[in-house]
Amino acid sequence: MTAPWWPQQLLALLAAAAWLVLATLAALAVRQRWPQHPEWSRKTVHIAIGPVVLICWALGLDRRVAVAAAAGFTVLAVINHRQRLLPAIEDVGRQSYGTIAYGASFTLLLALFWPNQPLSATAGILVMALGDGLAGLLGPAIPSPSWQVFGERRSLVGTAVMALTSWGVLALLAAFGSHLGGELAVPAAAALVGIAATATLLEQAGLVGLDNLTVPLAVAGLWSLACRP
Repeated sequence: MTAPWWPQQLLALLAAAAWLVLATLAALAVRQRWPQHPEWSRKTVHIAIGPVVLICWALGLDRRVAVAAAAGFTVLAVINHRQRLLPAIEDVGRQSYGTIAYGASFTLLLALFWPNQPLSATAGILVMALGDGLAGLLGPAIPSPSWQVFGERRSLVGTAVMALTSWGVLALLAAFGSHLGGELAVPAAAALVGIAATATLLEQAGLVGLDNLTVPLAVAGLWSLACRP
């Protein structure tokens, strides 16, 4: 007799929800401790939310449940953007739709690649979360040459962090995929460099936070294409 479907899915959903709550609490704690740096709390939740995709993968979250949950998260992001219920996530002193784009990219990646191509979805989400998040934290904090792209500041340190973190995430995922013994195809080493470079260029041109949509979709799409025979 087949085991019921819903208990495993409920467990996976609760685990993912618990992680998101912890990420939000961490952002609130950062905002309370360093209120003079509103970007820090936003980037904290940006970085912390990303690994939830690993929980979904490990616990076998069904595509339908995952997409519905991500869509629900996006709706909550839209509400928070308009109502500022959690200012630690939205108040950064400039116009940004980054949180909404974050939720939308989660939803699209899960709809397009889950669960048949989990590495593609995971690559897109983690490059966005870790690469863009760390670049946003370290770029302004460490003095370095900077420039303007569409009116938004970019720096040498931030760009280097985005490039290196993106490549590191992709290399680790490729190594993990190879460790599975060919169960999941992974791109060649040169392709990983190209994907990381593309992510970095798109992050440069990210206007009003829309790189949270363009970067993960491009990374996931290029990963998938690079794995085709």
